[in-house]
Amino acid sequence: MTGANPGSARLIATVDALRLALAESTDLLDFTLGAAIDEATAAAAEAEGVPREFLDFCRVLDGASCGPSVQLFGLEEAEEHQFYCGPVVDSPLELSPEKLFCVGLVHDTPVFLDRAGSDGVLGIPDEHGEWVDAERFERLAPGLEAFFLDRVATAEYARIALVDDELVEYDDWLKLLRRAGLAENLG
Repeated sequence: MTGANPGSARLIATVDALRLALAESTDLLDFTLGAAIDEATAAAAEAEGVPREFLDFCRVLDGASCGPSVQLFGLEEAEEHQFYCGPVVDSPLELSPEKLFCVGLVHDTPVFLDRAGSDGVLGIPDEHGEWVDAERFERLAPGLEAFFLDRVATAEYARIALVDDELVEYDDWLKLLRRAGLAENLG
């Protein structure tokens, strides 16, 4: 159990259910769910400027690989992907490592945590082909925990991952969600 971590009871229960289902699922890749970072690692990362909200999430779940389309970074991966936050020539987006922290990818498009906390998790509206050409960010969730619990660890994942009806039975993340009791109404 991950009960000693600072995440909400709902996050802890969801991650525990996913871990149990994964342990009982020999047909699924065991690297799907990251472990959890310890307090010393979190303190060192916070001293280096990693947002506390991201670290609180990593204390419960240090990354999740949700198939080829959706990935939430663990701490180490996130640190390697902060180049997405830097300004891009001719991009209308206000990219800035002081304002944004990249927490994952959805269809190879970065997902950001607003460092100020006021805008939560930000992505690019669906209608844009190349993410750097987008004119604005879209609020995906009020925070990282909400993004995971309400969009990634539910049947909503099938919509954001663009898993159509024919592929539902082949998507390992959806299999894991169903086995954990989080997406019974699919497949």
